[in-house]
Amino acid sequence: MTARTRYFVIVSLLVLGVGLGTGLVAYYVGLPPSPFAKHAGPEELEYVPGEAVVVAFANVHEIMHSDFRQKLHQALPAGENGQVELKNLTGINLETDVQRVVACLDPRATTTNPAGDGMVLVRGNFDETKIEALMRDHGGHVEDYKGKRLIVAEVPGTPSRSFALSFFEPGLVALGTTVLIREAVDVHDGGGNPAGGAQPAGGPQNVIGNDEVMTLIHALDSGNNAWAVGRFDVLTSRASLPANISSRLPAITWFSAAVHVNGGVRGTLRAETRDADAAKNLRDVVNGFIALGKLQAGSRPDIQLMMQSLQLQGDEKSVSLSFDVPAQVFDAVRRQ
Repeated sequence: MTARTRYFVIVSLLVLGVGLGTGLVAYYVGLPPSPFAKHAGPEELEYVPGEAVVVAFANVHEIMHSDFRQKLHQALPAGENGQVELKNLTGINLETDVQRVVACLDPRATTTNPAGDGMVLVRGNFDETKIEALMRDHGGHVEDYKGKRLIVAEVPGTPSRSFALSFFEPGLVALGTTVLIREAVDVHDGGGNPAGGAQPAGGPQNVIGNDEVMTLIHALDSGNNAWAVGRFDVLTSRASLPANISSRLPAITWFSAAVHVNGGVRGTLRAETRDADAAKNLRDVVNGFIALGKLQAGSRPDIQLMMQSLQLQGDEKSVSLSFDVPAQVFDAVRRQ
């Protein structure tokens, strides 16, 4: 592993971390409404393989410019060295250039990556020439895959694995494991009708043809500027957790999370369990944490407001926790 290659991978992972962090944490991300296909969710889903077990989205520009983000930035000031360094290295300005992010995880094991593969798709305004030149200068090499230019670099310490970066479309950059970037090209070219029609029999399919995932996305996409859905049981089975930990995990199959960030933050966390007993046990655990949180709130008005917003619901096999944190919470934090 040369220093040039290592530097390329570090820069690539910075971009990947930015995408995933803004997508899943959703505290610093968002975008104004943009054209969507007839299917639920953003058009970037056409590049996500149908076997993906985690799919996440963030409307980056919108959240970045929300009142919540400004209040949080004032309450929890942090240095911006990372943003400055990223801009110097790639020309990407998080404040103005990133519009939206889609991230996914495909758990299918390969001989080079038993844990599966990940990819992030970032829509925005990028200097493609500058970014590609930077990656090539620091160890990346260019490959052609079905008409798409891939800039590929090995993963430090594991030469049999590699990451790739590719501009799938003007203003759309994909970064992830090379095998998944290639599959994204495959599923977009032959994975289905972009207008939401039926996908052809045979050949790779994108996630739009996965009814279970799309049903969850359809329930979350309207009115939220960040969301994530996934298979909890598949993730834990791939995590190689110690037996004493895995045996205590709740029997959750699907999970979903959605937030709308504006002046405050409102959202819902939902879990689908294996059976009614598992749902009851999970509700008991969540109720316990809520009770403990209320006890710990004491005379803190900010914590009290947060705890009062929590609402636990569910049916026979599901558990749902909703919250609505008003802007006053962050005003209170700032006064501490």
